[in-house]
Amino acid sequence: MAQVPVLRVFRLPIVAVAAALALSGCMRSVAPVAVAPPADLDSIAYGPPVAPAPVVVDSSGGGAISALRGAFASQSRPVVYAAAPPPVAYAAPAPVQYDSAYHLDAGDRLRVVVYGQEGLTNTYAIDAAGSITMPLIGSVPARGRTPARLAAEIAARLRNGFIREPSVAVEVEAYRPFFILGEVQAPGQYPYVPNMTAESAIAIAGGYSPRARRDSVTVTHTDASGTGRFVVPPGTPISPGDTVVVGERWF
Repeated sequence: MAQVPVLRVFRLPIVAVAAALALSGCMRSVAPVAVAPPADLDSIAYGPPVAPAPVVVDSSGGGAISALRGAFASQSRPVVYAAAPPPVAYAAPAPVQYDSAYHLDAGDRLRVVVYGQEGLTNTYAIDAAGSITMPLIGSVPARGRTPARLAAEIAARLRNGFIREPSVAVEVEAYRPFFILGEVQAPGQYPYVPNMTAESAIAIAGGYSPRARRDSVTVTHTDASGTGRFVVPPGTPISPGDTVVVGERWF
């Protein structure tokens, strides 16, 4: 009869201890609660901060250099398109007007080439009579002929008892001069340059004098059809042997 009260006396503490152990186990099984940090002004204004790109370490032995390459490769890079350079316009050179349709005259200096014949290849000047003088064939008329016609005449004469099949080329080495008179700073005779105009001839002669008329000039030109005088604007082309006269203005 004395054992029953003893069990009743220890029952209450045992139940209390068991309950405490059960409660402590439940508390440990509860998942942790994540508490968001309070927002500051920067996050409100600019948004949340961007997490840095992960660094990929190369395990092949590249070391820090490989790790940096991996970090840069993992970032997204914007593609920059370079603007195409503007097209470049190239001006074609002005054609040179000489030789093919040019009519020779006294004062022109020619380069005559006879292929394979160094003794005949030389520079020849057209004399006052309008001819050039070459070895073997002597005087050859050149006035009024084009360089191509003169080359054909020289070849025909060389073929007549001197060279079996001559090959001849003629080109103008220096043109006969032009003349400029009137109201310019230094009138006189000047070497001709291809594609000259009356205005460039005036510039070569030192420019206009104070009394010069500047809207027109008089050009005297001689060709196969004869000699003519023409009143033309200063931008008009001139030919070798032409005479340019700059007149005087009236006011």
